[in-house]
Amino acid sequence: MGDMANSSVDFYPKNQRQELNHAGGFGCTLSELRSLMELRGAEAIQKVQETYSDVNGLCRRLKTSPTEGLSDNLTDLEKRRQIYGQNFIPPKKPKTFLQLVWEALQDVTLIILEIAAIISLGLSFYAPPGEESEACGNVSAGGEDEGESEAGWIEGAAILLSVICVVLVTAFNDWSKEKQFRGLQSRIEQEQKFTVIRNGQQVQIPVAELVVGDIAQVKYGDLLPADGVLIQGNDLKIDESSLTGESDHVRKSVEKDPMLLSGTHVMEGSGRMVVTAVGVNSQTGIIFTLLGAGGEEEEKKDKKGKQQDGAVENNQNKAKKQDGAVAMEMQPLKSAEGGEMEEREKKKASVPKKEKSVLQGKLTKLAVQIGKAGLVMSAITVIILVLYFVIQTFVIDRRTWITECTPVYVQYFVKFFIIGVTVLVVAVPEGLPLAVTISLAYSVKKMMKDNNLVRHLDACETMGNATAICSDKTGTLTTNRMTVVQCYLGDNHYKETPDPSNLNPKTLDLLVHAIAVNSAYTTKLLPPEKEGGLPRQVGNKTECSLLGFVVELRRDYQAVRDQMPEEKLYKVYTFNSVRKSMSTVTCMPDGGYRLFSKGASEIVLKKCTNILNSNGELRSFRPRDRDEMVKKVIEPMACDGLRTICIAYRDFPAGKEPEWDNENEIVIDLTCIAVVGIEDPVRPEVPEAIRKCQRAGITVRMVTGDNINTARAIAAKCGIIQPGEDFLCLEGKEFNRRIRNEKGEIEQERLDKIWPKLRVLARSSPTDKHTLVKGIIDSTTGEQRQVVAVTGDGTNDGPALKKADVGFAMGIAGTDVAKEASDIILTDDNFSSIVRAVMWGRNVYDSISKFLQFQLTVNVVAVIVAFTGACITQDSPLKAVQMLWVNLIMDTFASLALATEPPTESLLLRKPYGRNKPLISRTMMKNILGHAVYQLTIIFTLLFVGEVFFDIDSGRNAPLHSPSSEHYTIIFNTFVMMQLFNEINARKIHGERNVFDGIFGNPIFCSIVLGTFGIQVIASIPTSQLKCLKEAGHGPGKDEITDEEMAEDEEEIDHAERELRRGQILWFRGLNRIQTQIRVVKAFRSSLYEGLEKPDTKTSIHNFMTTPEFLINDYIHNIPLIDDTDVEESEAPPRRRFGASPPQSPNKNNNAIDSGIYLSTDASKTPTSSSSPVSPLHSMETSL
Repeated sequence: MGDMANSSVDFYPKNQRQELNHAGGFGCTLSELRSLMELRGAEAIQKVQETYSDVNGLCRRLKTSPTEGLSDNLTDLEKRRQIYGQNFIPPKKPKTFLQLVWEALQDVTLIILEIAAIISLGLSFYAPPGEESEACGNVSAGGEDEGESEAGWIEGAAILLSVICVVLVTAFNDWSKEKQFRGLQSRIEQEQKFTVIRNGQQVQIPVAELVVGDIAQVKYGDLLPADGVLIQGNDLKIDESSLTGESDHVRKSVEKDPMLLSGTHVMEGSGRMVVTAVGVNSQTGIIFTLLGAGGEEEEKKDKKGKQQDGAVENNQNKAKKQDGAVAMEMQPLKSAEGGEMEEREKKKASVPKKEKSVLQGKLTKLAVQIGKAGLVMSAITVIILVLYFVIQTFVIDRRTWITECTPVYVQYFVKFFIIGVTVLVVAVPEGLPLAVTISLAYSVKKMMKDNNLVRHLDACETMGNATAICSDKTGTLTTNRMTVVQCYLGDNHYKETPDPSNLNPKTLDLLVHAIAVNSAYTTKLLPPEKEGGLPRQVGNKTECSLLGFVVELRRDYQAVRDQMPEEKLYKVYTFNSVRKSMSTVTCMPDGGYRLFSKGASEIVLKKCTNILNSNGELRSFRPRDRDEMVKKVIEPMACDGLRTICIAYRDFPAGKEPEWDNENEIVIDLTCIAVVGIEDPVRPEVPEAIRKCQRAGITVRMVTGDNINTARAIAAKCGIIQPGEDFLCLEGKEFNRRIRNEKGEIEQERLDKIWPKLRVLARSSPTDKHTLVKGIIDSTTGEQRQVVAVTGDGTNDGPALKKADVGFAMGIAGTDVAKEASDIILTDDNFSSIVRAVMWGRNVYDSISKFLQFQLTVNVVAVIVAFTGACITQDSPLKAVQMLWVNLIMDTFASLALATEPPTESLLLRKPYGRNKPLISRTMMKNILGHAVYQLTIIFTLLFVGEVFFDIDSGRNAPLHSPSSEHYTIIFNTFVMMQLFNEINARKIHGERNVFDGIFGNPIFCSIVLGTFGIQVIASIPTSQLKCLKEAGHGPGKDEITDEEMAEDEEEIDHAERELRRGQILWFRGLNRIQTQIRVVKAFRSSLYEGLEKPDTKTSIHNFMTTPEFLINDYIHNIPLIDDTDVEESEAPPRRRFGASPPQSPNKNNNAIDSGIYLSTDASKTPTSSSSPVSPLHSMETSL
């Protein structure tokens, strides 16, 4: 946030600032303007009068003109920015990659893994002194020896490496998500423009370019981007709840309260203001600065329980509840603050706003259940292993615990702990959050292309569960390109635009004036972008259609406006949802006043007492005439789907000025000029989109301000209502009458009788919309709670958008306030984009389910294998490192592969899941358990009888730290391959038969499956299979040894045989080799093998040593093969493992073992194909 923010809080020293300002040559200092903006109402007016005499005086001091605005002089604008600041709040620095890494490291599972890995690493470098003691029993047999000390670190290091991988992936994902959010934010920022007057012209500029002294046009629906003082206002009402917490709208006027504050919403009216404070010096900017001036402060605040924050929050407590968060209020200022800070604020804001999204709730529940199960399993595993070890060592073998052995025992306990952690790691699906994030982020990015700008990530997935959509009509279901197609003018009903020559000139002139003057001056028709195209409509579309009508009558509305500029309008009653009309008062040359009014025909006609006839003369208009007109003109128009608008006027005589604030006395006794029928054609793609929604189990309801006939006609065209269906179409009044009791309170029971059948709600106010949405959400009639999506564009739709599970705001027609309250912005205002959002939402849900089906199969199998393996063979067949590799490829890559499946139309052929349906359906459960049983059968078959099938050594009961055997490698490979193919099965979760359907439509999936397969194959090929390496030192011949010999030898071969490591090759090189062998022979001969049970065969080392057949020459003759043996033995895992653990040698003086010389057999190297079980040469090979 940097120094700029702080400079705004700790002001410059006064004298320095004044120098700054007076150097700029302006008549107001920054602090003066800041203190002025802190005043309200009468105080503010008094201050303005005392200091500047009036608002024009303030404008003069700021060197700006109330009518012409600033000039486009760049140096002047730059100077203003330097002195008064930019309309921009410096962003809070985004989290650095390292901070995100640190956050990812806080994960409990990873911390457990890190501890386990560090202990494992530490112990691998620590040589226990008690190793040679016999009292430690079989522990040292395969324990820390020289080979192990070189390779024992691998496991710890590999665990750490995989932790690093998981952390980096998570951190990168967070980082890219944050970057994406900032991208989305800056996109919204660039679109955010505000109307100002420069050089006497109205121009729209990005809000960040506003400067102090700008004259800004303020209108209904705006979110004010800076502080200012009102110069001229028409019936202006502001919602200041975001700053003051006052929910009542505040009336603003030059005489009573001219102070307009940034971040507040214009609820009614229009006007002009002079900008007096921007960016960090505006009222919202000051609050913003307090909220998070510096990153460090904020971190401190987080630690202190957000005490400071709390203080500010109390002031704006209601504000946050109503509008989300100050950060969001500030949106027009935008700043790059957007992403991170805003995201956090949104999170804060959305807590009270909505319950957890459907998927989040289900996932949290599932994760907790899985976590508990995993903890229990891992604890049981560790307890069983420890008990087994303790009973075996101290009870059965009757050993005593001695201090020298402690490190050795500790090593065993660490190994058990690591196995326990492995079980836990396997049980916890860490890939789940990753899958959810990837899936959502991927969908959000793709939804941008489908015109859905997602503001809250979870809205995307909630949309998949939507059961009801309450849609606006205008602009969403229709094209929002209004045109007048029928009119009733001078007692004639024209079905198309009349020829102006056939109309009474007086009536025509009145009509043109009524339309041109009594509409927002910001509404205009611009020439088409392409030749031959339709003119561009800017501003309110209904007013555009009326201006278009004037143009078709070959008149120029702009000429009328030039004669009567906006400043000369005497009084404006702006359009709002209560009035449903707009009126403007103008001064007449004779000193009288003329009021023009337009609005919904049934409302304005009720206020008419006269009507212009074909000669342009007044004719009285009684209630009876009105009823006839409704029947003959308005209803036929409405049945054609037209929206009817009545245009009327009233003259006030000169003399006594009426009381303009008493609106009910002013807008009566009108004279009707014309009634026009405006058509807004249904978008061509909407009927199909609504059909898709209905097929997908989503009820579409239309909520509109139009009259009931128009609404019903449009609903029928769209397919919302079908002939012969049992449905309700109600007007707002009737709806309220039916749902309220005698006291006027809304009763849920009454609502529950209406909403299931309600399809069209016409002439509805925003409150009705909110009532309907709330009623549907709170209803308990169905078995499922309804998930409701709402579209809205007006300021008053804010509450309904917030209440809904998913609020869609219109990107084109929507006001800032509506966008603010929404979860998704429709950049093209089109209903069919909502259907795309439903499709993406369901796709996210399905992607997560696919991943869960896959992940849980892996977890169930791995946990059972690790658990039973550990309990039966004291070692998990799947090592910690292997499990982490599985976790890495399975979790990270599978989440990427399955989360990026594109959506298909078939997603819209089923009903929504609903809130209560479990995340894992019966079909998924069947798939998970079925696959798990199949995988477990194969893995246990391989584990317990695999050595027989493949004719290899058994890997069970291997000593501590033994290298991976061929047997266990086969199990690991089989396990990974089964998961890999299960990934393809997981693509379908609704019981489809063809799992390959559309597989090539997802290149990410294909490349991940093939890539994982490739890496697994490469990782599993033993080096000895690589021909080029194998042939480097090959001897002349290979003779096979008989099975009987092998069987006899098996009994005697020491554990050390299994401990062969590549490092040992280095110990036998060159001439030393012969000396070493001779030394070995001497050592064997001189040893006293007391207490050794001599087997009957002569294959024991002792017998062999005393056998006269042993000749040193024979042995020397074979030396060249020794190197070979080492290479072969060390590169390939031993060919045969033994099921039963061979007897331990209690011989303490066996130097061959202690000096790291390993006894091993290698059948292929015996020079003579001797069938004798007592082949000395064969036995001698054991010393290698």
